[in-house]
Amino acid sequence: MLDLIGIVDDILYQNDENGYTVAKFNTTKQLYTVVGIIPYISIGQKLKLNGEWVVHQQFGQQFKIESFEEVLPESLIGIEKYLSSGIIMGIGPVTAKKIVEKFGEKALEILDTDIDRLTEIEGIGEKKIRIIYESYSKQREVKNIMVFLQTYGVSANQCVKIYKRYGNNSVSIVRENPYILTEDIAGIGFKTADKLARSLGIESNSPFRIQSGIKYVVNDFCMLGNTYIPLNKLIDGARGVLEVPREDIEKNIYQSTLDQKLKIEIIEDIQCVFTLPYYYCEIGVTKKLLTLAYSNYENIKLDLKEEIEKFEVENEITFADSQKEAIEGAFDNGVEVITGGPGTGKTTIIKCIIQIFEAANMKVLMAAPTGRAAKRMTEATGREAKTIHRLLELGFNDEDELAFIKNDESPLECDVLIVDEASMIDIMLMNNLLKTVGIGTRLIIVGDVDQLPSVGPGNVLRDIIESEGLKVVRLKDIFRQAEKSMIVVNAHKINNGEMPVLNARDKDFFFIKEEEQMKTLTLLLDLVNSRLPKFNKDWDKKKHIQVLSPMRKGILGVGNLNKNLQSIINPPNKNKKEKEVKDFIFRVGDKVMQMKNNYTLKWERVSGEGEKEGLGVFNGDIGYIENIDDEDNTLAVVFDEERRIIYENLFLDELDLAYATTIHKSQGSEFKVVILPAFMGPPLLMNRNLLYTGITRAKEMVVLVGSIKAVNFMVNNNRSFERYSSLKWRITEILKDNIISME
Repeated sequence: MLDLIGIVDDILYQNDENGYTVAKFNTTKQLYTVVGIIPYISIGQKLKLNGEWVVHQQFGQQFKIESFEEVLPESLIGIEKYLSSGIIMGIGPVTAKKIVEKFGEKALEILDTDIDRLTEIEGIGEKKIRIIYESYSKQREVKNIMVFLQTYGVSANQCVKIYKRYGNNSVSIVRENPYILTEDIAGIGFKTADKLARSLGIESNSPFRIQSGIKYVVNDFCMLGNTYIPLNKLIDGARGVLEVPREDIEKNIYQSTLDQKLKIEIIEDIQCVFTLPYYYCEIGVTKKLLTLAYSNYENIKLDLKEEIEKFEVENEITFADSQKEAIEGAFDNGVEVITGGPGTGKTTIIKCIIQIFEAANMKVLMAAPTGRAAKRMTEATGREAKTIHRLLELGFNDEDELAFIKNDESPLECDVLIVDEASMIDIMLMNNLLKTVGIGTRLIIVGDVDQLPSVGPGNVLRDIIESEGLKVVRLKDIFRQAEKSMIVVNAHKINNGEMPVLNARDKDFFFIKEEEQMKTLTLLLDLVNSRLPKFNKDWDKKKHIQVLSPMRKGILGVGNLNKNLQSIINPPNKNKKEKEVKDFIFRVGDKVMQMKNNYTLKWERVSGEGEKEGLGVFNGDIGYIENIDDEDNTLAVVFDEERRIIYENLFLDELDLAYATTIHKSQGSEFKVVILPAFMGPPLLMNRNLLYTGITRAKEMVVLVGSIKAVNFMVNNNRSFERYSSLKWRITEILKDNIISME
């Protein structure tokens, strides 16, 4: 093995997924091409590379890197290049130059031992010093982790996340149990952890390895929306991953249950394996729902029928019998579920319920799973609605742990809680929500059960309805004003397995036939860029027109659609800053979406009423890039025109362009115009449920573009991925045995 010492002159290629890099490396004698796993490097860094010379058939001689370490620069030029490389948050080229001019060769020593002296430089205050100090300290520790993990395919971002999770103990924790990475670090699968473990000498039949593999298979299955896995599926899956005898897997499954890491329960004669969080969540939801449903409630001191008639007169409407039943049920039951499609009056019913409860001097709180859904609820009712996370006050508890401040010991102070868009609520969130509902509080759950289920595990709304253990009102009648909308009419047709009415004159639902996908793409881009904005000048093509696709990949998948849509909606401009992330570019003004829940990111309010700051951005939140700061190496996004979040590089992989999104990600949102490309795909994905959810996201117009065969297939295909959840079974079992806890 040979050593090369020099400076990174240029980065020709870097794969963010595995850290593989091709760079130009200046040793002062010559400029060489170096290749290998070198995550988290920047131009100007001085490195010591260990490896060997190889000859590539196409590119000639290269230095193949086996390991590397950073060499801190000594010259003033080297120090300035190092500081301005972007590796330290808060220090860009301008600040780097000022630091070197002030402290010279002692600049790095100042950062190490006396960082407060940076206040001697104009423009650097205490806040910025904290940012610089934290970043400088972290990147040193991250380097140690990277040196340890660099040969195992762990990406730069993942290394940073490992450090954030485990701190200075990262290397020792990973050495002790590499498999813990599969549970704690997003993007690290069992194979990566297993490769690392085997290199550290862990045997293939080690109980430690097998139990970790079993847990991985269970978690992987639950990521598909399940709360448990049938035992036979777990054994088969674990055998495929671990390649060990069946008896070893069975033995370690039962050992995991003895160690209280897993729970086995027989459900309808099938052995089912739970992780403990989902097991206890289902039990918690079951117990609380039935306790609330079968508690005694004080009758309101108003004539309910008279109040309903009063609301009808004031709003010039006449409720259908099912709508009156829903309103009355909110007062006669501790828990009521109201479900129905678009145009069935769910929002009007909520307004009436609120008005009557408030007339009885009772306090009503409202919540929804997403910011957009909560905002719509506020606009429709004229009263504040919060996201469930905000309602439960996500924050740091007394132990400095991130948690919901509201819980069973600190319940919500209200007489009535109304929760909308309940089809989106997974079992974990429902359990946390129900903990905060005190006995005596009425709970009204509103949602469309025919929409796609929650992204997270569970089938909460459907399970509650199908258990037949709680008051449920299904709304079928369409309000008269909604009957004028072909969006509403066609939604109900699709839900009933009927083909929608296409291209009715002077209506809001259109279909453009095109069987070839490339021509469909061209049509779609023309609709967004020209035809629809001309049709209605009030429609902004960035804010009001949303493309929804069933899939992420392919010509009409979200990835390709976003690149094409970005090029026409927000093209490159010398006055707009850009930042390259993975295989796409973020640009100031871009429409973006948060792709996973992140409870740690801080936000500050820029408009609207409510808390001035808080924590958390959630899967499906849509915003716009406000600024890209090259100096601080950050990106600012404003979500829902209300909350600004500053993203460090570490979290940019959680953002995606959002000119086009999957139908799954659009749940809880509403857009003026929705364009849906129609094409054939996997049968289990291209179903009625998906098409129904997509078109019900539109408020003013739907345009289907593509294959009539695909539309017909989706309407007639009522198959979907089966979800394994036991909430329905638990409710029915308790009611069947007449065992209802009143604690």
